Amino acid sequence: MSDAVRLTTLPNGLTVVSEAMPRVETASFGAYVGAGTRNESAAENGVSHFLEHMAFKGTKKRDAAAIAREIENVGGHLNAYTARESTAYYCKVLKEDLPLATDIIGDILTHSTFAPDELERERGVILQEIGQANDTPDDIVFDHFQDTAYPQQPMGRPVLGTEDSIKGMKRETLTGYMTGHYGPHRMVVAAAGALDHDVLVGLVREHFADLPAVAPPPPEPARYEGGEFREDRDLDQVHIVLGFPSVPYGHALYYPTQLLSTLLGGGMSSRLFQEIREKRGLVYSVYSFATPFHDSGMLQIYAGTGEKEAAELMPVTLQELLRVQRDVTEEELSRAKAQLRASLLMSLESTGSRTEQLARQIQIHGRVIPVEETKAKIAAVTVEQVQQAAAAAFRGRPTLATMGPAGQVPGVAAIAETLAA
Repeated sequence: MSDAVRLTTLPNGLTVVSEAMPRVETASFGAYVGAGTRNESAAENGVSHFLEHMAFKGTKKRDAAAIAREIENVGGHLNAYTARESTAYYCKVLKEDLPLATDIIGDILTHSTFAPDELERERGVILQEIGQANDTPDDIVFDHFQDTAYPQQPMGRPVLGTEDSIKGMKRETLTGYMTGHYGPHRMVVAAAGALDHDVLVGLVREHFADLPAVAPPPPEPARYEGGEFREDRDLDQVHIVLGFPSVPYGHALYYPTQLLSTLLGGGMSSRLFQEIREKRGLVYSVYSFATPFHDSGMLQIYAGTGEKEAAELMPVTLQELLRVQRDVTEEELSRAKAQLRASLLMSLESTGSRTEQLARQIQIHGRVIPVEETKAKIAAVTVEQVQQAAAAAFRGRPTLATMGPAGQVPGVAAIAETLAA
């Protein structure tokens, strides 16, 4: 951990971590809750995301308009997001306005009122959001993929919830979930930019003093199963997501898997982009990405293609998945390393990205990982390790989700048979 990074654990168990960046004029601040969609029961699916919306809709001392007005009066930006394993509330302000940012985020996380009229209004907004996602095939296909990969369990449920779960969501469900999961032991408060750590700790002590003293139960373990989902919509394109079980955070193959995803479909020079788009013109968009979780992970490939082109797309893709298990060059691995390293270093120039990295590293690894350590781990990955990661992933049971005219796309059994050859 560099001298600029400091960490304090308050008596109530809340972790405060910061990185001083003295050459900037701004500061980013956020509260990162280690609870998301996978912590929800089936009946409360979507509550994490609903809470994210409601947090900005009024507290005991600020209504929704005041929250927006106070932060924008100083030119700041306030936002939030919900993921499967976390929910984040964050802000970016000029350095002199960090006390205000700390006050507002602390206020919305400890004194939100969940006024009935605001709750009903936001319920309608979320239902519109779900409707928009349902009308966007290259968006909703990923929800169907997740549900197929992890069926009948929290990890597979949609982040937004369903129309039925949101329509039936009661105020008591929101307040109960917040009280049960937003305690100091599952939250990390992080900041980066022009700041003083000791001053920050004092502000957090003041504005986060009313967090509930709870110890939430661990989430249900993720059970990858795989399988197939198809929806035959009247679309010009078929949207395809093909995925495989992969490794969690902290696994020995974590960095080899990230580099595998990068060289396979992480940029314009990647194998899938070059072979499928540049050489054959089968798609406009094709890419791959690795998604790790605490106890599971997936390696996914997305492509959008025409009905006629779909017949050629999958065989070409599968040939690349076979080839990468036995044929990776030092040149393309070096290029993938450069991409991953550059992405890491470029993100460090943003106070917001650095704030999120600090919090996530604490929540995932229990410590802040020095940049040099990460760079060394990337540099140490070998061709053989990338091939090992490919074999471990692509010999697992596939998950396939398609939307659109997918009659020419082979099923999971045929895909698995090809990859086993």
